[in-house]
Amino acid sequence: MPMTNGDGAPSRLKVAVDAMGGDYGPRVVVEGAVAAVREFGAAVILVGDRSAINREVVRLDAQNLDLEVRHASQVVGMAESPSQALRRKRDSSLRVAAELVKDGRASAFISAGNTGAAMAIAMFVIGVLPGVDRPAIAAVLPNLRRFTILLDAGANVDPKAEHLLQFAVMGHVYARDILGLDSPRVGLLSVGEEEGKGNELTKETYEQLRESSLNFVGNVEGRDIYNGRCDVVVTDGFTGNVALKISESLAEMIGAMIKEELLRDARSKIGAKLAMPAFERFRRRIDYTEMGGAPLLGIDGAAIICHGASPVKAIKNAVRVAQEWASAGLNEHIKAALEAEVARGGREGGRE
Repeated sequence: MPMTNGDGAPSRLKVAVDAMGGDYGPRVVVEGAVAAVREFGAAVILVGDRSAINREVVRLDAQNLDLEVRHASQVVGMAESPSQALRRKRDSSLRVAAELVKDGRASAFISAGNTGAAMAIAMFVIGVLPGVDRPAIAAVLPNLRRFTILLDAGANVDPKAEHLLQFAVMGHVYARDILGLDSPRVGLLSVGEEEGKGNELTKETYEQLRESSLNFVGNVEGRDIYNGRCDVVVTDGFTGNVALKISESLAEMIGAMIKEELLRDARSKIGAKLAMPAFERFRRRIDYTEMGGAPLLGIDGAAIICHGASPVKAIKNAVRVAQEWASAGLNEHIKAALEAEVARGGREGGRE
C-alpha cells in the first residue's frame, strides 16, 4: 500500500536506513544516504544512535537536506544469532527500521548489518506477502548481456520445491519490473542441462516450473549465470550462497591479477594507460555497488540487504533501488503473479 499524508494524498516515499549496520558503521552508511538524497532526491530516515548520526550529518554539511533521524539505543552485532536479535534487541536500529516500514512511515528499509537478523526481523515485524512461505535473497549479478538474478542467495538452505517455484515467480516479477525485461527467462540451477539431472529437489522443482506460466528454459549450469543464457536462476539458499561467494572471490582475484600484470614492467604500464577507458568500463560492468545490495523478496514491504563491507556508493544505490521497488508496485505484482500460478494449478488439476 502506498503511504499517504494526512489528507489521503500520496506522500513522498521514504527509505529507512540502518545507520549502525555494516563493517564501517555510521561514517560510511550516513555518507551513502546523504549522497542518495543529493543525487537522487531521496527522502531518508537514518536509524541509530542519534549523536553518532548527527556528527556525520554535520561532517557532511547535510543539516538542511531531507533527512530524518530516528534514535535507536541498540545495535545488532554481525555475529549475533537472529533469535537473540529478536528477543533481546527490541530497540535495535535494524528492528526500528523494519518497524518504520510496518507502520507505513517508510516504504523500505536498508541494512548492511547481520543478514540473518535482517531476514528474521523482516519476517517477524513486517510479515510476508500472501502466497509466500519464505522470503528469498535475490542477488543481481552481471552477465554478458546485462544482469542475472540469482535466488535464493542464502536465506533458505533447505527449501521445498514449492518454495523454489515461489522464488522463480518473485524473480520473474523483479526482472520484469525493475530490470525492464519483457519476458524474463527462468532457469533452474543443476548439475546438467538435461531433464532429469540433479537431486530430488531439483527434479521436483523442474516439473513445477515446466507446468508454470513462466518462461522456463529448463536446467542451467553454473556457467549460465554469467553467459546471459537466462535472466533468473533459481536454486536453494545453500547452493546460491556458495555460488555467490565463489563469484565474489573470483572477481576480486581477476581484478588483482590484472592489476599485477599491468604494473609488472614499463611496457605493460604504457599499455595499461592506453587501455584505461576500457578497464574503467569493465570495472563498472562488474561493480556490485551499482545495484547497492540484494533485495529480500517476499516480505510485505521492501528491504535491501547490503554487503557488510559496502562502500558509500553501494549504500547510495541501495537507496535508489529501494525507491524504484516501492514506486513500481512490485509487491502488488508479486501477489498477483503468485495468485495466477495458484489459479492455474487449480484449473490444470481440475482438468486432470
